[in-house]
Amino acid sequence: MVNGLENIVDFHRLMDAENVVLIYEGEFNQEITKGVLAMSEKNFTNENVALTVRKKVFNVMVEALQNICKHQYTDNVIYKKAIFIIGETEKEIAVMTGNAIRSEDVQGTKEKLDVINSLDKDGLKALFKDLRMKATLSDVGGAGLGFVDMARKSGNKLEYGFEAISDGMFYFALNCRISKTEEAE
Repeated sequence: MVNGLENIVDFHRLMDAENVVLIYEGEFNQEITKGVLAMSEKNFTNENVALTVRKKVFNVMVEALQNICKHQYTDNVIYKKAIFIIGETEKEIAVMTGNAIRSEDVQGTKEKLDVINSLDKDGLKALFKDLRMKATLSDVGGAGLGFVDMARKSGNKLEYGFEAISDGMFYFALNCRISKTEEAE
C-alpha cells in the first residue's frame, strides 16, 4: 500500500505543477455532467476571475461535456472512461477533454475542427449563424454548433489530437484555452 500512497503524492505534485484545478475521469452521462459543472462553478465563484470570463469558461465546459456525452464511444471496456480537466495559469483557463471515438468519426471531426480553426472572429460568427439556420440534428442530437461556440467564446484556436488505440477506435483529445483578460466572441 505504500507504493499507492507514493503514487498519490506524485500525482498530486504533477497536478499542482500543471495547475490542474479539477479533474474527473470516468463514465459521463447527463447527471454526472451536472455534478462536474457544479464542482467547476464552485472553483471559479470565489476566484479572482472576472464574471465575463467565468461565463465563457462555463459555456465552454458545458459544450465540452456535452460533446463527451454525445460522442464518446463506450463499447470498448479499456477506454470506456473519458476525462475532463480544468487547468489554470495566471493568464488563462484551459478546458481539456479526452474520450474514445470510432475511427469512422475521426476524419469528419478533424475536418470540422480545421475549418473552425481557419476562421477569424467574423468567420466563426457567420458559420455559427449558418449552422443555426440549417439546424439539422445529427443522429446523436447535435447540430454541429458546439465546437464553433467553444472557439467563439474562447477567442482561440481549438487544440486537438487523435491517437489510435485499437482497431476501429481512436482517443480524441481537445483543449480549449480561455484568456482571463482578452475579450472573445
